[in-house]
Amino acid sequence: MSSPIRPQVTEVPLSSSEKSLPTQDEGSDSLPALSTTATGQMHHTFTHHDPNWAGDDVDFSHVDEKAVLRKMDLRLLPMLALLYLLSFLDRGNIGNAKIEGLTETLHMTGPQYNWCLTVFFFTYCAFEVPSNLMLKRLRPSIWLPSIMVAWGTVMTLMGIVQSYHGLLIARIFLGVTEAGLFPGVAYYITMWYCRKEGQLRQALFFSAASIAGAFSGLLAFAIAKMDGVGGLEGWRWIFILEGIATVLVAISAYFVLFDFPDTASFLTIEERAWVVHRLKYQGSEGSGQMVAETDFFHWDFVKAAFTDWQIYTGLLMYWGIVCPLYGIALFLPTIINELGYVSSTAQLLTVPIYITAACLTIVTAWYSDRSKVGRAFYIFIPMCAILIGFIIAIAASAHGHLPGLVYAGVFIATCGIYPAFPGNICWMSNNLAGSYKRSAGMAIHIGAGNLAGAMASNFYRANDKPKYILGHALEIGFVSVGMIAVLVLRWNYARINAQRDREGNEKGHSLKEMSDMGDRAPTFRYIL
Repeated sequence: MSSPIRPQVTEVPLSSSEKSLPTQDEGSDSLPALSTTATGQMHHTFTHHDPNWAGDDVDFSHVDEKAVLRKMDLRLLPMLALLYLLSFLDRGNIGNAKIEGLTETLHMTGPQYNWCLTVFFFTYCAFEVPSNLMLKRLRPSIWLPSIMVAWGTVMTLMGIVQSYHGLLIARIFLGVTEAGLFPGVAYYITMWYCRKEGQLRQALFFSAASIAGAFSGLLAFAIAKMDGVGGLEGWRWIFILEGIATVLVAISAYFVLFDFPDTASFLTIEERAWVVHRLKYQGSEGSGQMVAETDFFHWDFVKAAFTDWQIYTGLLMYWGIVCPLYGIALFLPTIINELGYVSSTAQLLTVPIYITAACLTIVTAWYSDRSKVGRAFYIFIPMCAILIGFIIAIAASAHGHLPGLVYAGVFIATCGIYPAFPGNICWMSNNLAGSYKRSAGMAIHIGAGNLAGAMASNFYRANDKPKYILGHALEIGFVSVGMIAVLVLRWNYARINAQRDREGNEKGHSLKEMSDMGDRAPTFRYIL
């Protein structure tokens, strides 16, 4: 398949002999560290990451684009999905441990249990921006497995806590160590895939969270049978075994994660050039003037992320999805248990909900990536399902004695939450330009957004059971505000795009200035 026409660049052109770079066999990294032309000009030699390289010195016109994407999918996504599955599993397994006797063993009250849930999110949110900046500086293959080893260790130690205060401190450190995984992986995907390919890939690894929800119930049901083994309660084994599994997977991740497209050993030189080139110029497509995205670090880019209106409007959208997400993840087993089902049945009844949600997540993302109407529609419609689901749940709870209908409402809400979430992440990442601004902006969006987890941890209070009217009502309020935020974002993006189409680069910015301006450049077009 032929490649799209490349923009003209202002660099000194290479001679025909210089353009004839050797092709690299898959799996080979044998090129020299530096290569200099006869005129003294330097070009990329692919042994180390070069943030300024745009692939212009390589002829990639004969690259099979679909084959390259398939190759990237097979090499990147399985490990990312496994990492996030374990992250979500370790974050939410406290809900399963609770119905297996955690609060009784540690003599905890309802408010104390909620505090153990809440404190996790304070440190989790605080460390996301630093972590995403470290990801790029230290390389993904080093940073992501390292934080994974740390949180797996903390999770394992949670299995030996002896008091409420011990569990509280462990949850604080779990938030510190796990903070970088999700924003890191979400940003990592944008380092490999273009804007119109991102949501399917985000959905494929995020759907692992849905499967984690299912396995969380299944594993808790099975592991709880170990009650008494080694003199430990069943809920302790949930933490210990899942923590050990996390550490073992993290050790393997050091050897199988790839860092950047231009150093990927599984791609040929031409394939690396094609991947890097399209990522560099994707933001200005359709503007009539191609401007490369800046990829160097400066604190001004971090400041620009903290002062960007779209991140804070998007935050309301995020809360409208994540408050219900954490409410479901943390309390679904308890809600089902309180409806009159025994512990084992409560665990197993969570499985069909998460499996269905995973399938819908992938289907929605596939259509969103190919849509001509933009991403907003594929976020707004699932949020309508969230709203309908919680309205059913609150109505059935208020009436009483309708456990099946409450379950149906929660089922519908979950089937809206999971498709909406990767759309929300992808939409924001699509509209942040400049590599480090995107890194910081996504971390702010996800980090502050996850404060919703702290709020949701207190929505379903012990003294509200079994109806949980307050919890369902608060979820309805948050999702309603989130739906309004989606409409505001969509309207503003369309307005700004139209203005830039009319005005063009009337202020005469240079290519360098527009590159540094990122998504505020007159050549940048927002995804609707």
